[in-house]
Amino acid sequence: MRSAFLYFTCGLAFVGGGVATLAYARDYIAPPSKSVAELLKARLPKTKVTSVNCDKVDGLCEVTAGSNLFYIDRTARYLVIGRVYDMETRQDLTATRLLEMNPDMLLGASAKANAAGAEDNEPALAARPAAAAKAAAAAAPLQKLPLGELPKDGAIVWGNSSGKTVTVFSDFRCSYCRALSNTLSLMNVRVVERPISVLGSRDIADKVYCAKDKAKALHAAYSGQDIKGTGPCDTKGLDANEAFARKHGLGGTPVIVRDDGSVLEGYRPKEFLENWLKGGQS
Repeated sequence: MRSAFLYFTCGLAFVGGGVATLAYARDYIAPPSKSVAELLKARLPKTKVTSVNCDKVDGLCEVTAGSNLFYIDRTARYLVIGRVYDMETRQDLTATRLLEMNPDMLLGASAKANAAGAEDNEPALAARPAAAAKAAAAAAPLQKLPLGELPKDGAIVWGNSSGKTVTVFSDFRCSYCRALSNTLSLMNVRVVERPISVLGSRDIADKVYCAKDKAKALHAAYSGQDIKGTGPCDTKGLDANEAFARKHGLGGTPVIVRDDGSVLEGYRPKEFLENWLKGGQS
């Protein structure tokens, strides 16, 4: 079991589905989670629970209810709405799990823990669809990024040196970044990859950046392989990447930037990217 630190956030609305439909949980949940699920049903009789997993985090059970995620203790007395952060692996477990559960809704956006609220005396486990749509409409998408503000350091360059240049802000624990890397490797492009630690991957980024063959180490990291030929080095360039990301509100990965500064947030397929890099609209 993982030892984890509970990191709570306030006022963060999860962009996803509404409160779970008002029905009893019917799905079979294997022991030891089954008894916890029965206790939870008594506490939250109107919430349809999809699954309960008590094996991921010591002392807590992860509960999914449709597209919603929260945590309870094994007595089902204490409910936790927030993020669980593994300090040993430096990974945001909640963000990773939400990405697995809701890939379409979280594409190009940071994984956010569900906001607290109330509905029929039960916790509101996610924002209402109308509220989510309103919030999404209010948040203007990025149009341009001034890449000239960034130093040369902090970049991992790979691909075809004679192809069009595309800059990617990525996280080595982001499944969409891995998919994008695979797609770009099939294209005639020069990739300037700038790691930012959205999902707690700075330790991996340090190893990749300090490797003798950075490009080879980058692909090894995405493949889950050991990163070889690495050692201590100056990682101020990675610090600059993260400072730039904070300054310009890059809360999720991947973020794809064309040589004119135009921005795409989230993964796109090969045909779309080829057209966009030629000057097409996003």
